[in-house]
Amino acid sequence: MHEAKNFDYLLGKLKGISDSQLKQHFTLYQGYVKKLNEIEEKLAKQDKSGANYSFNEYSELKRREAVAFNGAYLHQMYFENLGGGEPSAALKKACEASFGSWDNMMADVKAAAGSTPGWVLLTLNEIDRKVHTYILYEHHIGLPAHQRILLALDCWEHAFMVDYGIKKADYLASFFANADWKTVSERFEA
Repeated sequence: MHEAKNFDYLLGKLKGISDSQLKQHFTLYQGYVKKLNEIEEKLAKQDKSGANYSFNEYSELKRREAVAFNGAYLHQMYFENLGGGEPSAALKKACEASFGSWDNMMADVKAAAGSTPGWVLLTLNEIDRKVHTYILYEHHIGLPAHQRILLALDCWEHAFMVDYGIKKADYLASFFANADWKTVSERFEA
């Protein structure tokens, strides 16, 4: 059974991201956790003998399982990487080696954010040991294998519409003003 974490400690602490925006986002996150539990419960009871590509209840549940799982856990990572904090020297060095400079990495993340209505993930690629950005159009589509997620940036409109309407660039400025690079560094160094 998956349980939603409580991120109320962020309320009143973020600049440019209102408590109203956060509370609505928390509710959406909790919905993904609830849906993941529901899918897993149904999967445990399904007759698997009729599974096929065209249609079967088991097949449909399996197709949506990753959406609910990533919807829950990407949101969890997103909230965890908010709150402020400086990057470690090791993270900065890795980003500089991968992108040429910290500023180039930030420009890449922002360009990726402008390229998707979904997620931007800053990852450590376990194959080439470089830091990469990837975009996900849905929670479960677009992330190559062998990636350690370092930073999860929610670019869906639900993450910023309350505060910014359709002004994604303004939201991104607030997100990065509140990014907890200490948490991102801990993920990198784990």
